[in-house]
Amino acid sequence: MAAALACAGAAVWLLGGRPSVARRARLLLADGAVAAPSPPVWERAREELARLRGRLRAEWWAAAAGLLLAVLGSSFLPVLAGAAGVPVLRRLRIARTARVAHERRADAVIALCGALAGEVRAGRQPGAALLEAARDSGGLGESQAAVLAAARFGGDVPRALAAAARQPGAEGLRGLAACWRVAVDQGAGLAAGLDRLEAALRTERDQRADLHAQLAGSRATAVMLAALPALGLLLGTAMGADPLHVLLHTGAGLGCLLVGGALEAVGLWWALGIVRRAEAA
Repeated sequence: MAAALACAGAAVWLLGGRPSVARRARLLLADGAVAAPSPPVWERAREELARLRGRLRAEWWAAAAGLLLAVLGSSFLPVLAGAAGVPVLRRLRIARTARVAHERRADAVIALCGALAGEVRAGRQPGAALLEAARDSGGLGESQAAVLAAARFGGDVPRALAAAARQPGAEGLRGLAACWRVAVDQGAGLAAGLDRLEAALRTERDQRADLHAQLAGSRATAVMLAALPALGLLLGTAMGADPLHVLLHTGAGLGCLLVGGALEAVGLWWALGIVRRAEAA
């Protein structure tokens, strides 16, 4: 331990100590100006840790936990379980990221409708109003270039909006395309239709948020019940019962581990399936 601390202190001193003469000369004579000094060691270490944390996704914690349990229990089974949990957690993370992107794009579409209604009401032509509103709100997403090109050069804007509505979360653009087509073909007020569309999209978003809030308790209860076996293992270890040895090195323990793990997975899948079906309905 003392040798490790001495080596660590020497490394810190070498990395963050006084600069050498050559390094000081390079700093002072770089392009005829005084160069900025390098940041301290702890700031560089913090940046490296932040970069590493960004690269290591949440699913790799399952592999780390499996490796830790394998060391504590002297068995390779936790390593296999941790490796099996990596794709499951990755799928959950990707689904959560997609859900967040879906909600953000839906909010951007609502902002687009409101901004477009304001621009039209201010006296701009629909094409110019769409150019300005899309630049401010970003509600068109990846199809912004195609839609703006159609608006700028007299193309089929409703068709471009309908194509942009295929993006997840941008379904409200179908209503915008319908309002645009009615306003252009029949001379109806575009601003009034956009106001009604924005109100309808806001109402739908509020209903979705209220549903998520109501189901948050059920989802949290399912996750808490799924974590109870881990709490039992911690309590058994604290009492000196050595549950890891019983589960990983005895026949009865292995049988209980397999049956309990299967029941745990089925129960969690069933509970979260109820929540997903409620959200879909």
